[in-house]
Amino acid sequence: MRILVLLLITLLGCGACKEQRDHKGKTPLVEVDGNFLYKEDLTPVLPVGLSKDDSILFTEHYIRSWAEDILLYEKAADNIPDNVDVDKLVENYRKALIMHTYQQELINQKLTNDISEQEIAEYYGRNKELFNLEHPLIKGLFIKVPLTAPQLNKVRRWYKSEKQDAIESLEKYSLQNAVKYEYFYDKWVSVTDVLDMIPLKVEAPEEYVSKHRQVELKDTAYYYFLNVSDYRGVGEEKPYEFARSEVKDLLVNQKRVGFMEQVKNDLYQQAVSKKKIIYNY
Repeated sequence: MRILVLLLITLLGCGACKEQRDHKGKTPLVEVDGNFLYKEDLTPVLPVGLSKDDSILFTEHYIRSWAEDILLYEKAADNIPDNVDVDKLVENYRKALIMHTYQQELINQKLTNDISEQEIAEYYGRNKELFNLEHPLIKGLFIKVPLTAPQLNKVRRWYKSEKQDAIESLEKYSLQNAVKYEYFYDKWVSVTDVLDMIPLKVEAPEEYVSKHRQVELKDTAYYYFLNVSDYRGVGEEKPYEFARSEVKDLLVNQKRVGFMEQVKNDLYQQAVSKKKIIYNY
């Protein structure tokens, strides 16, 4: 409770504080060498939903950190070498930050949008070996039905087949009987996402799925049927739809230097034509 006592003492002394300094309507909590931490500064950063004890602990840590920063800054300001021009360093950093922010925005607006889908696809086609999977992917079909669902023998036959009539029969069946039905023969999905849907209790589930393309499981309430039509493991080439954003970022980075050199050259030539640059030598 010591923090509450500290705050109470500080608040009780606010009358004297206000006589010495105008706090502009704010409530001072802590003072360190003429620097004030106000209640209005603390309230917005206090996490919502904390217990009373956690709020006290958070407040103690926040005030301690605030005071330490003030003290360290003052100590540094008094002992910084005379040959360090802080204002110049700050100005240089400010300029660099502004230029970097502008360049990023310019690249996002101009360069990124100028890279066509064809360019991305062609680069991917020439360099597939550069884009490898960190996590396995599969294509297939999944259906989850209650143990009491009808026509389970037909479900066992349909889910193993990739023929259109079997798929259509399973889709119609799922509308009335399935708890979950996922068709992904036409797209790659993460093996992890699929494993999250089935109660597969084995030591290496991803490897199991790669070797067992038709999986039937059950628990106390449901049957789970998974048919894997295609599997792509770790280290194999990423499918285009998974590599696309990576390829585009790579192309942007390759063009970034030349693009910015052209931007700077254009700015320079415009300044010369408008006689903004004056040489005095």
